[in-house]
Amino acid sequence: MTEHKYKLLCIGNPLLDIQVTADGALLKKYDLKANDAILAEDKHKPMYEELVNNYTPIYVAGGAAQNAARGAQFLLPPKSTIYFGCVGDDKFAQEMRNAASNEGLTIDYLVNKEFPTGTCGVIITDHNRSLVANLSAAEKYNESEHLDLPEKWGIVENTDYYYVGGFFLTVSPSSILKIAKHAAEKNKVFSMNLSAPFLSQVPPFKKSMNEIAPYWDMIIGNETEAEAFATSEGWETKDLKEIAKKMAQLPKVNKKRQRIVVITHGEKSTIVAEQDGGIKEYPIINIDKKDIVDTNGAGDAFVGGFLSQYVQGKPIDECISAGHCIEQII
Repeated sequence: MTEHKYKLLCIGNPLLDIQVTADGALLKKYDLKANDAILAEDKHKPMYEELVNNYTPIYVAGGAAQNAARGAQFLLPPKSTIYFGCVGDDKFAQEMRNAASNEGLTIDYLVNKEFPTGTCGVIITDHNRSLVANLSAAEKYNESEHLDLPEKWGIVENTDYYYVGGFFLTVSPSSILKIAKHAAEKNKVFSMNLSAPFLSQVPPFKKSMNEIAPYWDMIIGNETEAEAFATSEGWETKDLKEIAKKMAQLPKVNKKRQRIVVITHGEKSTIVAEQDGGIKEYPIINIDKKDIVDTNGAGDAFVGGFLSQYVQGKPIDECISAGHCIEQII
């Protein structure tokens, strides 16, 4: 029997989002920024209980790469997208399974029974979101217990497009590199997200990013992540178009494909640079600020919409358009 062939494989840290609306006082209490994404430290641990007990939280099956996978699947036929990650053996993991199933997304979780499913505190202030991830089981992803299994690696071999959340650099860079090398050897498409400024600035994660960067066929990020990357590279510019061009022209292993760099910029135009020097700006869909609920997951939704068209061989213009459309509705 022929194994099912997926269009897109995504891998990352599955987290249950605990989302609340608050004011700047809560951010100040836990030393957080209004539009940032970080890993939880000890000083943040009491925050999760506070979010549950003192606010009215909304629970969302999340994690950046899983959000993108859900977004892509939203615009693709059922069972076009599959997602890898690690969860606990608990009700939160089951809730995520149910949500994925209802959306047509195929999930293949490694289950770690010793740790609970990871959570992410999401604090909405005005239209901004501050993310504080407590990875827990998500950071226990073990390559030898999952990716290296013949049936799992068979899924990788039978897929042509890959998307990895940058946050996965903190968990299993060796898994990312293994998929990236396979993509280069087989002339498949390997895409990744910058995900957060700290990933290109904190030495251990920056080292891993540098090892994987030559395999990027596509790299996506927002303006703050792109600026942080430029700073880490010693580029003395904050011009996003210049940064995009420089990223596109970094050394690349697979010479058969041009690298594509996509930088989103909130209300401003999305920038796309290609390795040959081509660059273009795409205006976003303007909506009234009063109609914006929050920006949590908007970037992930954009990626999902973009990838849903890209894996079908659509032109970049159509991919960007789909990304801009879906981030307004998911």
